[in-house]
Amino acid sequence: MKRITIKSIILLGLWNLFTLNPLIAQSDNWPQFRGINSSGIAAEHQDPPERFGPELNMIWNSELSSGQSSPCIWQDNIFITGYEKEDSLLIMYCLDRTLGIIKWQKEIRVKEVEKVHFTSSPANATPATDGERVIFYFSSFGLLCFDFDGELKWEFPMAVPESVHGMGTSPVISGDLVILNCFGNNNDPSLLALNKYDGKITWKHTSHVQEDEVVDSYSTPVVYYDRIIIYRSKDVSAYDIHTGKRIWNYVVDLSDAVGTPVIGNDILYVTFFSTRGNRLLREAFPDYTTVSLQYDENMDGLLSKEEVKDFTFHPYPEKGDLIEPFSLFDMFGFWDTNNDEFIDYSEWIKVIKDNESFYDRQGLKAIRLGGEGDINFNNFLWVNSDKVPHITSPLYFKNLVYTVKSGGIVACFDAETGELQFRERIGAAGAYFASPVIANNKIYFASINGIVTVIEAGNRFNILAKNDLDDKISATPAIVDNKLYIRTSSSLSVFGD
Repeated sequence: MKRITIKSIILLGLWNLFTLNPLIAQSDNWPQFRGINSSGIAAEHQDPPERFGPELNMIWNSELSSGQSSPCIWQDNIFITGYEKEDSLLIMYCLDRTLGIIKWQKEIRVKEVEKVHFTSSPANATPATDGERVIFYFSSFGLLCFDFDGELKWEFPMAVPESVHGMGTSPVISGDLVILNCFGNNNDPSLLALNKYDGKITWKHTSHVQEDEVVDSYSTPVVYYDRIIIYRSKDVSAYDIHTGKRIWNYVVDLSDAVGTPVIGNDILYVTFFSTRGNRLLREAFPDYTTVSLQYDENMDGLLSKEEVKDFTFHPYPEKGDLIEPFSLFDMFGFWDTNNDEFIDYSEWIKVIKDNESFYDRQGLKAIRLGGEGDINFNNFLWVNSDKVPHITSPLYFKNLVYTVKSGGIVACFDAETGELQFRERIGAAGAYFASPVIANNKIYFASINGIVTVIEAGNRFNILAKNDLDDKISATPAIVDNKLYIRTSSSLSVFGD
């Protein structure tokens, strides 16, 4: 029997304390995507400015190559990545946090760059650190480990994955393990754990998918005691951190699994999104009679591909002009279920009803953590299916859960009951790719258009400030040392009073 010592109990307690209670995390560290365990919560005493901009409260601004990774910060070091398309160059930066100058820079030129969504980047993953090593991940290369002086300790090359929109996940470090979610790789869907000291595989959990089945997962792992939790388009599952064995799963059947779940009071909050469940999208498709009157040129009661060539719709209408309209001509096969080259009344109705069914299956859901096997029945707490974010992660703080979706729609829910506290437009439209972060009761929401809106935390909606950075923002901000670190399309800026 394994002996349990007082020292091991203390170490386990400290590990749980810092992993599960981000409010007491060290103020000078933001060690991975969204800080401690992807929570988005700064240390309790942090107080970054609520008003800032290119001419206000800016401490320094450092130009970077393009990329969408967020700042990873440990004491006086900022780790971040970049990409130069012309040379297929993947770049790793270490910046001085006080001065903004580059301490060291490493580059990798690759022969093949993974195909990503046009709104994304090959430099998408946020680095992770434990204060001793820093881990970089590029889906076009694999994993690399450096010490803080820029010395390469090991690398783990990986084949370029086949994914729908590119691998959106970021690595995390837990104990002696580097954890990487590879479930979005259709060639080798898996969860990978490497030894952080030598880069060798400790364990690998491979997922078996059916032929022609696509299982998306762009989410970053979160850790709950000795469990690793992964969100995929088919389920949310927990895996033993020591063996990779799946312990429990909560089954869903939707499309994109983008946002990273958050944990609060032993409850997991995750946004299950479906494009087809979007009410604004469904409103683009009128009843069949209305469509026929406009597009059925030969009046035969059927719609041919040629007849509907001018029928267009926005799959994400709340994202504005960022996403080009889709054409029914290009998506014709989705409606023509019997493959007879026509859309009839029954096919049109079937697609509309199918889309409506996705509305009830999606939503911000609260799932009680724990148990084994299928936990759908015993652990489900509540769901809100309306206006679900597609990309951004939720934020849990003081028994409230906040979300922001494209269009600038912010919602707040009671974390225990799911009761809606408010849902308001913050007056900054467009797409939202950056997830919200919080410090000193102030929540920061950054839009793709460069508008950072600050609201007061609580169950009453109150805008404190609105700041225009005059550049696009896709990366989630970081908060360290009473300062706000924001990566835009061209640079990294730091704001503080």
